[in-house]
Amino acid sequence: MDSPQTNGNRKTIIIGGFGPGISTAVAEQFGSNGFSLALIGRNAERVAAGAKELTARGLRAEPFAADLSKPEEIRDVVSKVRAALGSISALQWTAFSVGAGDLTTASADEIQEVLAVAVGGLVTTVQAILPDLAANKGSLLVTNGGLAFFDPQSDEIGVKWNAMGVSVANSAKHKVVALLAHKLKEQGIYVGEVVVTRTVTTVKGNNDPALIESRAVAAKFWEMYQNRDSISVTV
Repeated sequence: MDSPQTNGNRKTIIIGGFGPGISTAVAEQFGSNGFSLALIGRNAERVAAGAKELTARGLRAEPFAADLSKPEEIRDVVSKVRAALGSISALQWTAFSVGAGDLTTASADEIQEVLAVAVGGLVTTVQAILPDLAANKGSLLVTNGGLAFFDPQSDEIGVKWNAMGVSVANSAKHKVVALLAHKLKEQGIYVGEVVVTRTVTTVKGNNDPALIESRAVAAKFWEMYQNRDSISVTV
């Protein structure tokens, strides 16, 4: 297990797709363990507000606005993160795009958009920070959803919820995680995903089996980061 360094060399994690819920909980989890937090999201005001709130809690957090479906914006924002917070030791990816709900009527652009984030954005970000991850023996931690699974129940739900595009994107992301886990292992980089099959809540003390607290998901990511063994965990 590696521990965050202190002073000017503390470790930096990028939270890709920052917003309320899981990504905020992950930021709190890693920030409270000494990481500097690079919060990246499309909504500049929301990201800035999140950084301000985390900073008020004594954590080191910096906001960065970028569209993670656009390669040029990804490469630019990674350069800004390095300039502000130094070498990158981890990426936590929660970014996703909804759309193409009905594959029988969705346009090609809608289909491309959901894949542009789930696959294109994720892979482009990994490529942009790969030298850092290799040098730091870093980690890639990905949030995924149960619609990724190949089974009749998941497929039925994907159609019923008008979430066919997200289902395809999640499945593709699931495969990307598995491939990168094997490819990057030789460089000492850990890759793992948490597949969330329940509705995420920020309410503490919840006993509903259909719900899972965002902090529980963040704790699972921290456990995986420390143990560096499982490629995919379902919660």
